[in-house]
Amino acid sequence: MTERKPPGVSFESFIDKQIRDAEARGDFATLPGAGKPLGDDDTSYDELWWIKQKMAREGMSVLPPTLALRKEAEDALLAAASAPSERLVRKIITEINTKIRDMMFKPPPGPPLGLKPYDVEEIVREWHEHRPRKPAGQGES
Repeated sequence: MTERKPPGVSFESFIDKQIRDAEARGDFATLPGAGKPLGDDDTSYDELWWIKQKMAREGMSVLPPTLALRKEAEDALLAAASAPSERLVRKIITEINTKIRDMMFKPPPGPPLGLKPYDVEEIVREWHEHRPRKPAGQGES
């Protein structure tokens, strides 16, 4: 036999009762973020939202290809400046120049590259100028 509720008396489901009892015990008072506004209310849909949030939590970032190449070119110049031999300087600059030319002829979407290939001879000349001089009598053999 089912029990009939008198009119005007609300029906409380099992779940509603569990929530009400938990609130009364104060179980929700210490939850992280309780009483604070929800985060970033961006209403536009992005199917990669969860990847972006994960990357932000992990402190990761992804640069557009042109910006990544700018950084790589900057690092290549630093590596060339501290290279132990002229041959290695030429190799480093030639490799980055190849990447720069490739991107100049097939630009990806995103910000412009803003780089042109480096003058290998100029970089080598600067490398020679900034090398420590060997004392007289200790010439290269």
